[in-house]
Amino acid sequence: LFLGLLQMEDLFTRGIEEFNRQYFFEAHDLWEELWTETTGIHRLIYQGLIQTAVGFYHLSNGNFKGACSQFGKALAKLEQFLPVFHGINTQQLVKDVRRCFVDAEHLRTGEGGTFDESKIPLIRWNE
Repeated sequence: LFLGLLQMEDLFTRGIEEFNRQYFFEAHDLWEELWTETTGIHRLIYQGLIQTAVGFYHLSNGNFKGACSQFGKALAKLEQFLPVFHGINTQQLVKDVRRCFVDAEHLRTGEGGTFDESKIPLIRWNE
């Protein structure tokens, strides 16, 4: 069962909305549905977004090792789609995720106390 273009667009946008509300599991589910219906290079960006959402899900639950693992994988994919992909500012997202990755790494190694959730980025539309 293949999704139509409008349905795919809707999943992409709804995933961003859920992510920006910090509903990371829900964003992951929406993007995963999109990812399974996609072929070619675009699978990578969707997988990178999924891994970003899972990384923040782990981070917000104190699983710093899981967060670091997901952020590392996500960044390797998202960096291939700079500075903008499909209207979103991937340059800013990569910068923000990289900063959180560093914080998560400090927490994973016991160098930090708790994660400052105000650092969780929004996925921004390119202005």
